[in-house]
Amino acid sequence: MIVDVDETPIAWREAGAGAPVVFLHGLGMTRTGWDAQLEALADGYRCVAWDMPGYGASEPLEAFSLPAAADSAAMLIDRLGGSAHVVGLSMGGMIALQLALRHPECVRSLSLIDTSPASGLDGTDTVAWRAARLAPLEAGAQISEFAEPVLRGVMGPDPDPAAVAAAVASMLRVPISGLMQTIAALPDHDVRDRLGVIAAPTLVVVGELDEETPPAYSEALAAGIPGARLEVIPGVGHLTQFEAPAALSRLLRDHVDMVEAA
Repeated sequence: MIVDVDETPIAWREAGAGAPVVFLHGLGMTRTGWDAQLEALADGYRCVAWDMPGYGASEPLEAFSLPAAADSAAMLIDRLGGSAHVVGLSMGGMIALQLALRHPECVRSLSLIDTSPASGLDGTDTVAWRAARLAPLEAGAQISEFAEPVLRGVMGPDPDPAAVAAAVASMLRVPISGLMQTIAALPDHDVRDRLGVIAAPTLVVVGELDEETPPAYSEALAAGIPGARLEVIPGVGHLTQFEAPAALSRLLRDHVDMVEAA
């Protein structure tokens, strides 16, 4: 059974019992986006999906940054027992990378999904990217006005309507202030020169059709992190947890089981 835990400063939802598996959502998502994975792993693990600081029911940070968010994740993991298998999607994957670098003792294993070692890895002007995404929010646009087209735009072709609806419902829990602070922080992400020190057993997963963080980004992660394994899920885009929930859950379960067995 999935239950919501509205503690402060970090709120989460969880299911199951056992070694903790902590799920870190991406930009514009919240804790409700991981339900399929929580249900799939709850028979062997305590699965915990947070609301990032400033998102959902979690309190905002005084000054948001990816390293500061990683410190908040470390506090949550300490609350759960001190170490956890960490799963991060997109921006959540960037926070997971920061967590593995800043608090390696917290990370029993790492699963990085549809993410990147650096913003602008393909040469994108990150300053222009940030300005373009902040402009409509600063002008008063509401998330309900653009959630569905934005989410459809990053998914693969012909996504399941139920998957779109679930993603939209998760995004609607994000305060505008939280969305703006995370957009502002993203261009600062770059850990390429530190990937080689990550010691946690690492799984890298990407959707074959992901155009936001293309497979080349995941290839760079897998090449840079010692011993990392790369898996490409065919036919899906950037929101693998919604687009291919069963396939992603199998990969996560196999990875976490392998680490526990070792």
